[in-house]
Amino acid sequence: MPKFSKPGPISAKPLSVLLNDLFSDAYAKQGFAARELVTRWAEIAGPEIARHSEPLKIQWPRPVQGQPQEPATLVLRVEGPMALEIQHASDALLQRVNRFFGWSAVGRLALRQGPLSRRDRPARPRAPDAQAVAKVAETLSAVEDEELRAALARLGASIKRN
Repeated sequence: MPKFSKPGPISAKPLSVLLNDLFSDAYAKQGFAARELVTRWAEIAGPEIARHSEPLKIQWPRPVQGQPQEPATLVLRVEGPMALEIQHASDALLQRVNRFFGWSAVGRLALRQGPLSRRDRPARPRAPDAQAVAKVAETLSAVEDEELRAALARLGASIKRN
């Protein structure tokens, strides 16, 4: 009777371990020494800034022999009108980024306006239910314009819901 050997234990590696080198190379091409600046952006920048921006790349100036390394430029993609707000908060944002790195790595921000690549957009608010609108509309008898009364009733019901 032939003797079969018992197979050894199967050790499955997590997908994150297998893809680590691939991701590290992709982030390195964009100037990121570590991907944590991208993955922890909300923690670094704060929730309000992170909701409307994302880091694209870090541009490092060419080193000049005998000179200290110049700080890098962090390029952010920013949604529309929020660019002005982020520009005004750039000093505080640079401090947060450099605190994350532990040294003065980034000296300036460059903003590029455009849609963010993230898919986690907030859902569109639902219309208030008709019963709530009717209840608010009863309190608006002093408003003569029918369309204005309906609009105010919808607004009031939406505010009460939230």
